[in-house]
Amino acid sequence: MVAAALGWFAIITQYSLVAASAGPYLLERSINFFSYFTIVSNILVALALTLPWLAPNSRAGRFFMLPSVRTAIAAYIIIVAVVYHTMLSRLYHPQGWRLVCDIILHYVMPPLFVLDWALFVDKRDLSWRLTLHSFALPVVYLIWTALHGALAGFYPYPFLNVNRIGYEQSLMNVGGLIVAFVCLILALVAIGRLFGGGPHPEEHARSRACVSKDGQM
Repeated sequence: MVAAALGWFAIITQYSLVAASAGPYLLERSINFFSYFTIVSNILVALALTLPWLAPNSRAGRFFMLPSVRTAIAAYIIIVAVVYHTMLSRLYHPQGWRLVCDIILHYVMPPLFVLDWALFVDKRDLSWRLTLHSFALPVVYLIWTALHGALAGFYPYPFLNVNRIGYEQSLMNVGGLIVAFVCLILALVAIGRLFGGGPHPEEHARSRACVSKDGQM
């Protein structure tokens, strides 16, 4: 829960800073804020670290407990960290609370969630089909980014900004990211199937609660 609280703190604080300076453009700035894959991925990480604890028997809680879902989220947040470190960190120099949020979202949450995935997720039955299923979010994100960029002129990342680098270079960049993502998700599935892992603490706790309820413990 500490990691979840840290993630929510960074997301909410970052949005508060954006909203405070938005003036009459709050809606536009809010849409732009949630158009960053960093924010989308960190929200998923925060939900995956929160809902299985707070509502393990809910549909959302069970969904975020699934090893396939947690593996896909691990891939998303790894991509966020790698892209930021290799392509963006030199272009962005935040100060104050923005710097604090930047560190949490890019330097703290990715390794924390990957550690959670490595230690607590039962990965023995991960399917290779996850490579295909995990593409759903990136595809929706890229479609949204293209449409939003064409209509509003806003592109969250310079390597996607067709107004500056052109469609050809932008498509090449997307292609490179797709190849990197495929390699990453295949590696995570392979590692999971090879080394496995125990059930997540939330799942274990829920199982024990069910057994106790049935009077068989």
